[in-house]
Amino acid sequence: MKFSRMFIPTTKETPKDASLPSHQYLVRGGFVNQVGAGIYNFMPLGKIVLEKIRNLVKSELDHAGCNEVQLGFVTPIELWEQSGRASKMGLEMLRIKDRKGGNFVLSPTNEEAMVELVKNRVTSYKDLPLNLYQINTKFRDEGRPRFGLLRGREFLMKDGYSFHESEEDMIREFHLMEETYKKIFTRLGLDFRVVEADSGAIGGSGSKEFHVLANSGEDTLVVCKNCDYAANIEAAKRKPKEIKGKSEKVKEKVLTPNVTSIEDVSKFLDVEPSQTIKAVIKKAIYEDTQKVAVFFVRGDDELEETKASNSVDALELIDASEEDIKNAGLVAGYVGLFDLPKDVVFVIDNELKDEDNLICGANEENYHLTGISLKDLVDGKYDDLVVVQEGDKCVCCGGELTHTKGIEVGHIFQLGTKYSASMNANFLDRNGKARPFVMGTYGIGVSRLISAVIEQHHDDKGMIWTKETAPFTVDIIVSNAKNEDEMSFANHLYDALHKFKIETILDDRIDARYGFKMGDFELIGFPYGVIVGKKLADGIVEIVDRKTLQKIEVQKHEVVSKLMELIG
Repeated sequence: MKFSRMFIPTTKETPKDASLPSHQYLVRGGFVNQVGAGIYNFMPLGKIVLEKIRNLVKSELDHAGCNEVQLGFVTPIELWEQSGRASKMGLEMLRIKDRKGGNFVLSPTNEEAMVELVKNRVTSYKDLPLNLYQINTKFRDEGRPRFGLLRGREFLMKDGYSFHESEEDMIREFHLMEETYKKIFTRLGLDFRVVEADSGAIGGSGSKEFHVLANSGEDTLVVCKNCDYAANIEAAKRKPKEIKGKSEKVKEKVLTPNVTSIEDVSKFLDVEPSQTIKAVIKKAIYEDTQKVAVFFVRGDDELEETKASNSVDALELIDASEEDIKNAGLVAGYVGLFDLPKDVVFVIDNELKDEDNLICGANEENYHLTGISLKDLVDGKYDDLVVVQEGDKCVCCGGELTHTKGIEVGHIFQLGTKYSASMNANFLDRNGKARPFVMGTYGIGVSRLISAVIEQHHDDKGMIWTKETAPFTVDIIVSNAKNEDEMSFANHLYDALHKFKIETILDDRIDARYGFKMGDFELIGFPYGVIVGKKLADGIVEIVDRKTLQKIEVQKHEVVSKLMELIG
């Protein structure tokens, strides 16, 4: 391809709402343009990269024995009602009506549609396992679309679904998909981690996320310095803390006037925060009701809201207002474990179980209880509720845990029978009995990967594409397109590189100055540039490595062989 024939509208202006490098450079480089909140068009360069990533994903999935299909982007709402997710997906699922009043959704994911596809078509265990996938448009009505392709409302996603006769076989496929995904992200040239994750609205018994490591990532990951343990902070676990230096306290109710925070309680009673119990009051939102819920954690810990929400099976948690707290019969600042109002839902962090000599609120204004033991608590519900902090110990090896940032680009789930059972999708097992399919589901954010590559590979001049994702591998830059010798050699080189199947673009623009062409080369991020300029008279051209911006002089008859050596 030649620059003069291609639509590449580069610009020096940075979009006002673009805070991340990938957003800025993809717009400035003429890869995408925004047509609405979280909705982008792909221009020629962007479409090339999108297709390269799509084809790479497809090749690895096909090699793993998966079957590609294509489902409708518009899905009848009835399918979502069958699974029970019509209300659980919330406002992110965009609902529409057709001219006859029929209710549909723009698909945010396709578990229901794929179950419907397989239902009554696969009827025997002999036809299993089966892994079907598509790479298709999805729509999620994000409340705050931002960061360009990283959090758009419309996006290209690979979603796959496997069907099995047993839990064991589903787990086998789950591990196969984990290895397949690792191959995909490795081929894309990405530094990534596989982490334990929360299953969220998809559901199921277990899931893993694939994160590209980048300082701009929205997700906080917990990783061990000594072993391979890694988890999204929403699902991270730690070795229970060793609490030392407890002060002996008599079991009694103590007057603590105007002492409402953990810091104030610790100072007033001369104890470490780790000896106190913090009460976090939230409002739990359900499909048809709302309840005040209290979560108890150690005073020097913080509540992890996703864990907390899962512990009470809520759709989400929101802050409880002063009125909510008062109506629930609670006293803010003095909420404790004993004598709670009967209607209040409460959960205690696992690490507090059977602990003694602790301090908590007395559920009475200006009073706290000291010397309490949780062994005295009847019918307490316990769960993992805390944020894993840097410096905590690894649950696997005891090593030190630290935080890093990541961009989620893939997610795999062990679904079990969540969808097949609710939608009555069954097969006949080896004993002739009808049983629901055991399922797994596997997603990759294909269009999101474009931004993830750039977030990990860029500098202050522009993008630096990896070998597998570059729109073109080589950019031939003609210093003066009006010079016949330079243009003649550039065209000769262009043809020679094509013969060796090296993807090449020729910057043959007559009216563009050399500096402008180099600026576009650096902004767009082609892996290599070949500068055909004044040194051609001496039989020399320059090869520029975009990653390092280092130039090497090469005899013109050796350019092709040198590029093949560099590209590998």
